[in-house]
Amino acid sequence: MAPRTADPDTANPADALDALDRRLVCALQVDGRAEPGRIAAALGVSARTVTRRLARLRETGVVKVVVQPRAVDDAVGALLLRIRVLQGRVAAVADALADRSDVPFVDVMLGGQEVGAVLVSDQAGRDGLLYRQLPVTGAVTETTVYAVLHLFADAAQWHAGLLTPEETAALTPHPTTPQPTTPPPTVPAPVAAKDDPLDRALLAALTEDARSSAAALATAVGAPESTVRRRLQRLAAAGQLRTHVTVDPRLLGMAVDANLYLALPPGRLAAAGTALAAHPQVHGVVATSGPHNLMAAVFCPDHAALYRFTTEVLGPLGVDRMETVIVARAVKRAGARVVLPKP
Repeated sequence: MAPRTADPDTANPADALDALDRRLVCALQVDGRAEPGRIAAALGVSARTVTRRLARLRETGVVKVVVQPRAVDDAVGALLLRIRVLQGRVAAVADALADRSDVPFVDVMLGGQEVGAVLVSDQAGRDGLLYRQLPVTGAVTETTVYAVLHLFADAAQWHAGLLTPEETAALTPHPTTPQPTTPPPTVPAPVAAKDDPLDRALLAALTEDARSSAAALATAVGAPESTVRRRLQRLAAAGQLRTHVTVDPRLLGMAVDANLYLALPPGRLAAAGTALAAHPQVHGVVATSGPHNLMAAVFCPDHAALYRFTTEVLGPLGVDRMETVIVARAVKRAGARVVLPKP
């Protein structure tokens, strides 16, 4: 009989990354495009070690770094979906949603009968999914939809917190400040990235792999490397190169991933959302429509820590009502599939 392999949805992968691997992931969370030499200098290890470790993490698919659009551009009006599915059909529904380019986040919830997803689409794409594609599958029993009304924090802002303040500061990219000129030159206004074909091509390539070098990007988009470097500097200065590290949180010691649907009095909503956005365990906070007016996504080391979060953090905020939904498996985050190392 062949040896039985561990189920990736139930196995504990916490030991799959050692302490240095986790710190490297944290370095990428601070700056997804940081060069190995800068990471090495900040963490006190050799550049060769950083290069080798990052290559292994990326080649195995355990870690993927992507450029995430400015969340405020897409978040308001996006839809949070809670899809109830017949037993045994959840994997097929989750995979079908993850295959869509307008669905950047997909989770399977504990219990195996609910899929959570984020839909960022126009009206035609929204209506097609909600009113035609999901109902005709025969596997969906109920869909609850929340519209995002305000963004307090998104996934790209979350750091696992395994670096010292000095290491974080050394890795934090500094905004490019234009040098003053006298008199100011008369030049055309810069073209927005969404309206410039080369910028769009660069952002599309970086959405697949944010750590692509300028040389690789030049080849991919068919432009001179010097031009690509200038465009990257301009995009970075405009805040367009926000990176997100896609990695299973359990690999960073966060065994519990939960979505908290909260109801607060309107007068407390803004203060509560702002406070939660600043909390180190929170990796997303939005105000929503529906019976709950605030949703917070949190990472916790274990269930006891989740309990402490609800009592010690949420309690003082004046939450009237709460529903806790625990994520069993992250399928897709920030547009990239989440991969666990093979046991």
